[in-house]
Amino acid sequence: MASEHDDAPLNAIRVFVTIAREGSVTRAASVLRATQSSVSRYLAVLQDYLGTDLIERRGRRSELTEFGRLFANTVAEPLDTVCFTAKRMRRRGRPDANRIVVRTSLSTFAYSLLIPNLQAFSAETGGVIVDVTSSLSPPTSSDDFDILITRDLSVIEPADDWELYNEQVVCVGSPNHVDGKSLSVIRSMPILNVTSRPDILPMWLRAMNLTSADIKSGARYDHNYLALPAVMTGKCLLVAPEIIVSDLVRGGALNVIPGSRTPSGMQYRAYAIDRSDNPEIARAFCRWLVRLCKKVPLLDNA
Repeated sequence: MASEHDDAPLNAIRVFVTIAREGSVTRAASVLRATQSSVSRYLAVLQDYLGTDLIERRGRRSELTEFGRLFANTVAEPLDTVCFTAKRMRRRGRPDANRIVVRTSLSTFAYSLLIPNLQAFSAETGGVIVDVTSSLSPPTSSDDFDILITRDLSVIEPADDWELYNEQVVCVGSPNHVDGKSLSVIRSMPILNVTSRPDILPMWLRAMNLTSADIKSGARYDHNYLALPAVMTGKCLLVAPEIIVSDLVRGGALNVIPGSRTPSGMQYRAYAIDRSDNPEIARAFCRWLVRLCKKVPLLDNA
């Protein structure tokens, strides 16, 4: 039997809190990526240490005892604090101190503006390597990234943040089909739909004092980076953030329909997460990104 002078079995406590949260040994084992037998052994160790049962059988189901429920509620929050603090302190002794991970929900922004300029940031900072991942899912404190670039996701952990860009949208088309045309061209050419940004087209129509009945609906694409080749080569239009089409317009691949620019009300922001292993590099990256976005000029005649 455990002695009252024994150290508390912290691993067993962590396992039991997971059992309490998940409602079963089986689901806890899945979350912890462990076998059911090992989870059961940890539970037995903790029950032996505490000198009482934490789980009781109710027919085919297992439920927390009153003591088990009280213990789980008491230790869960302090345990979360310990685990979170450990992750934030993990930066010490990191083997790769010249690398950061950038996560973004703005895949076309990353494709068209961020990634083409990463070599410039690396040159400025003595060869820092920047890994880029894309996800539309809300981030959690256990996800592995140093910086979040987003327009619509919230950060639930401590972070410094920077305003990058107040989004403006424009309507663009191939020069072969829209050169010299006015805004009325939208009544005769289909406008592509981008399912990852269902907000843009209705917002733009309201700003132009138009309705869906005034336009022809075109093909659907998941992301703007898929729709851009279609609008460059086809007889169609696209309403998109100005910042992601500016290089294509200046290069002559697209034309902006005069008078089609309007603010979307969305703001791009960058967050340098406090638990980053390289916090100074992460903040330097965010400051560099602010400068990069400011260098993108507004398009003429929009």
